[in-house]
Amino acid sequence: MGVFERLGEDIDAIMARDPAARSRREVVLCYPGFQALLFHRLAHGASRRGWLLLGRFISHLGRMFTAIEIHPGAQIGRRFFIDHGVGAVIGETAEIGDDVTIYHGVTLGGISLDKGKRHPTLENDVIIGSGAQVLGPITVGSCARIGANAVVMKDVASGVTMVGIPARQVLPRSPKENPVFRAYGTPGGGLADPVTKTLDAFHTEIEALRARIASLEDSGAEPDSLREREPESPRPEADKPA
Repeated sequence: MGVFERLGEDIDAIMARDPAARSRREVVLCYPGFQALLFHRLAHGASRRGWLLLGRFISHLGRMFTAIEIHPGAQIGRRFFIDHGVGAVIGETAEIGDDVTIYHGVTLGGISLDKGKRHPTLENDVIIGSGAQVLGPITVGSCARIGANAVVMKDVASGVTMVGIPARQVLPRSPKENPVFRAYGTPGGGLADPVTKTLDAFHTEIEALRARIASLEDSGAEPDSLREREPESPRPEADKPA
């Protein structure tokens, strides 16, 4: 596939995922996510040819124009979309599959000083909400969704939704369900926070225990755990030999 055909795919992907996009010309001229990707394609090509300083300089220009930082060494697949984009950071050894969408403030970062693989791998059809931090040489499985402001530092299974700090799985995807684009990686219909769900469960259990204790008090009985134990009489000492 030629360069221009690939860029055409990127433009079509943006128009399919953003209802605010009115024309292909608007995407080219006014979408920083597309412009950052264009700078990256040039920088990555230069870097692969061994022109490391030139690649780094091109990526620096892209950062100045778009406020999106993508290292020339990052590997990005087809139909990638950075929506809004300001503050997004993609590290050197990050690997991104096809049809991936990320939002503003997302970081694909490293947490070590190793020269090898230290940034995340995103498989196909992943969506990462705004402000999320995906850190370390982990893998986010295909069709996974990362909610806004989540912090992910462990591998994520395919098709699940993760939210919170640290990120927890809150919603699996049916194996029969086709990948559906969800803005900001958040499904519709409401989504309970896992911490809130746990606290609600504790509250329900405490209320049930209070009701049980009140019922026992009204009947005059006492729970076994509240009864006072009668002191045991001391055991007689064995007769000592004369």
